[in-house]
Amino acid sequence: MDFQSLILKRQSDRKYSSVPVEKEKIMQCIEAARLSPSACNSQPWTFVVIDDENLRQKVEKAASGLGMNKFATQAPVILAIVLEKPNLTSKIGSVMKDKEYTLIDIGIAANQFCLQASELGLGTCMIGWFDEKKVKDLLNVPRSKRIPLLITLGYSLSEQREKIRKPIDKMYKQNKY
Repeated sequence: MDFQSLILKRQSDRKYSSVPVEKEKIMQCIEAARLSPSACNSQPWTFVVIDDENLRQKVEKAASGLGMNKFATQAPVILAIVLEKPNLTSKIGSVMKDKEYTLIDIGIAANQFCLQASELGLGTCMIGWFDEKKVKDLLNVPRSKRIPLLITLGYSLSEQREKIRKPIDKMYKQNKY
């Protein structure tokens, strides 16, 4: 599959089959995320794969509170991305430039994970709205760390949707704003 086809195929899937995801495919997605670029090669992440049925159901419940993300209860795998401390160079750069490089890095890694999953015939959805404290407790993540994103992973039952985006002339400029 060429890259253009891949980015057109990748979507936020909210309906999953109960078919388990093969460990090899999960690891290919983790490897794609691991190889993503990061500020000063800081690699400020740990990926926690949740595929144990009992634990996954508890994490799903924490992700689907207040009527949000009900689809999470269908996904056979959930990935938690734990934000780790950046290296000194990246941390100094973040302070000096007033930019959260670690969150940018997490976004890049998450996107590479999702693109790899899509190429492998899997569906994903990034989730930012969840009970972080509950998920941290369930995964034994220290209180001092953050979990900015969860990603559902599985064989999608969602139909391919047309991408609805702003017209390019509304979000693109050249040389000047």
